[in-house]
Amino acid sequence: MLELLSPAGNIEKLRTAINYGADACYMGLKDFSLRANAGNFGEKELEEVRRIKEESGKKLYCTMNIIFKEDQIEKLYSMKDEIASWPFDAFIISDIGLVDFFKKYLPDKDLHLSTQASCINSNSVKAYSDMGFKRVILGREASLDSIKRIKDKVPEMELECFVHGAMCMAYSGRCILSSYLTGRSANQGDCAHTCRWNYRMYAIEEEERKGQYMPIEGGDDYTAILSSKDLCMIDHVDELRDAGLDSLKIEGRMKSVYYVAVVTRAYRKAIDNDADKDKFKRDLFNVSHRQYTTGFFFSSNAVDDSNDVSRPTEYGYERAYMFLGTVKENKGNGRYVIDVKNQIRKGDALEFIGPDVPLLSDNSFHLYDEEGSEIEKTDHGHYVELETSCPLKEGYILRKESDVRIIN
Repeated sequence: MLELLSPAGNIEKLRTAINYGADACYMGLKDFSLRANAGNFGEKELEEVRRIKEESGKKLYCTMNIIFKEDQIEKLYSMKDEIASWPFDAFIISDIGLVDFFKKYLPDKDLHLSTQASCINSNSVKAYSDMGFKRVILGREASLDSIKRIKDKVPEMELECFVHGAMCMAYSGRCILSSYLTGRSANQGDCAHTCRWNYRMYAIEEEERKGQYMPIEGGDDYTAILSSKDLCMIDHVDELRDAGLDSLKIEGRMKSVYYVAVVTRAYRKAIDNDADKDKFKRDLFNVSHRQYTTGFFFSSNAVDDSNDVSRPTEYGYERAYMFLGTVKENKGNGRYVIDVKNQIRKGDALEFIGPDVPLLSDNSFHLYDEEGSEIEKTDHGHYVELETSCPLKEGYILRKESDVRIIN
């Protein structure tokens, strides 16, 4: 069965990913994660993670994919008992120095090779198989053709690929640009995403043509010289399966709960070939994203701009939605406690989405405070009950449409 693997940057995202169709989630511990600003998990979340794991039966993978410095290796060994207490099914690593640690102290846990290792050929996959790895997360540079050839040559190895989300301009994330410009190391989980900054470059001069300055065209007073398009393989799930992939991975531990929900359910419906899968796919164009591409999957040389993801013609402009919150509790009689993330005003054109519900709408809802008094608006951090005729469930997401805008 093809696994859908979703990001879990914190407890709320973990619950959301599972609720919206993930077969497994990947998450980081606070000390050793390549997404240092994702929230991640520590001792205070341990019991809740155990409960979620037990109730859902889903697999949990721990990302331990930084490149370890000497003091970090020493800290890893000092934390071996704490790490062993987590209910992880596998650990995702890129530093081969960790293999002996896991064989000695956690021999019952699977090892997955991180995409950071830039593994994109069958010889390397076979070498990692001999080391004891159960799965290789191939570099984003691997094409569908090379994936199939790798699987044919090393059939015993599980293969995983990122199929949706942000891509790095470096070779599978091996970048020093952030460290050079800001002192924040990408390989220590603190990337400043300098490749996505807006750079003002007014002209360039060719060495042999001194004084002849050529302007650089841009937009909105800036030029994005490094920023990659976002990956989206929603139209090619069958081809990914046929190539021999065992797991489809969604990028985004630092993205919002709304993003995790929308993207996870879209791929869930695509994998299951749900009759309404196109309705769920449409929402991929409503979450924050750059122009979509199929990356290197159909070309092993470079990102092929001709492989832009298809979409309905009415989506010539991207429509941004504001994430308003989630349904926390059903109080009965059409009332629901809302975990509010952004302001909700009476009369707003609210939209509700759920794991199996593409869209519900309501602009005649009512808001009540903790004392039961009707109110005109509510903000983040305030208790509120929302009364609506729409049949909602715990975990449903609230949003409202923002201004129409072009996404660069």
